[in-house]
Amino acid sequence: MKAITKKPKDYFMTYFGFMVGAFLMAVSIEFFLYPNKLIDGGVIGISLIAARLTSDAFLPYYLILLNLPFIYLAYKYIRKSFLIQMGIAVILFAVFLSVLRFVPHYFVADSLEAIVIGGAILGAGAGLIIRFGGCTDGTEILAIILNRKMGYTVGQLVLAVNIIIFAVYGIIFLDWHIALKSLMMYIVAFKMMDFVIAGLEELKSVMIVSAKPDKIRNRIMNELGLGLTIIKGRGGFSLEDRDILFIIVERLDLAGLKELVMHEDPTAFMAIETLHEVAYGRQRTHIAPKKKRKRTKKA
Repeated sequence: MKAITKKPKDYFMTYFGFMVGAFLMAVSIEFFLYPNKLIDGGVIGISLIAARLTSDAFLPYYLILLNLPFIYLAYKYIRKSFLIQMGIAVILFAVFLSVLRFVPHYFVADSLEAIVIGGAILGAGAGLIIRFGGCTDGTEILAIILNRKMGYTVGQLVLAVNIIIFAVYGIIFLDWHIALKSLMMYIVAFKMMDFVIAGLEELKSVMIVSAKPDKIRNRIMNELGLGLTIIKGRGGFSLEDRDILFIIVERLDLAGLKELVMHEDPTAFMAIETLHEVAYGRQRTHIAPKKKRKRTKKA
């Protein structure tokens, strides 16, 4: 199998994304989470607990040390290239944590600011790193491996591990308010991370099954200016051959698409799904909608 070769520009963008993401995560922890005794989930949360029990100076070392077993698991069970990407992301994160310790804290956030703003910054940083193919938390690696062996989803396993970590935090320090605030912060960070990974542009995939595929196809291409793909299908009961229209559309165009299809064929079936990302091998072509001709009055 031929190895995939990356251009220097791709490497630069990847590691620049790692740097920005790691810096944002370090800012969130150093200026928002740690001063308010909040923790994140996963390895970062365990590292913060250990640092609070010993010294905040050891936080970067805990982060690297606790991630080492998961880096090995990523090398063994996922792919070898991920070892380098995760290792670089973790090291950058630890370096920024070490440097920011010596930056004066002119701004002291209260609990609400730490939960909302700190959580958003943390999630944005983690989302950037994941979007560029890295990772700073080994619990997700473990969840992927357990998902293959046990069948539970990655999301269920990560959530279960993090709830245990927050509960242990509350038991150790006898402060359930801080544990619950940490959980709230984690939810904010998770939503922001998902937002960054998915991107600002929300796309929908639409499959249309209709008795009038040609009329609908012409109207979609000419009036909405959208391209589409025709998939050959067969009715389950009638066993008749049918053309299924497959379209990728932006959220703002979805209402117009549904109105057009239902106006042309009220019995049509539409299946709509949300897409997080679409990769195009070549430049997209956009079909300009035909302008309606103005009627001229007869003299």
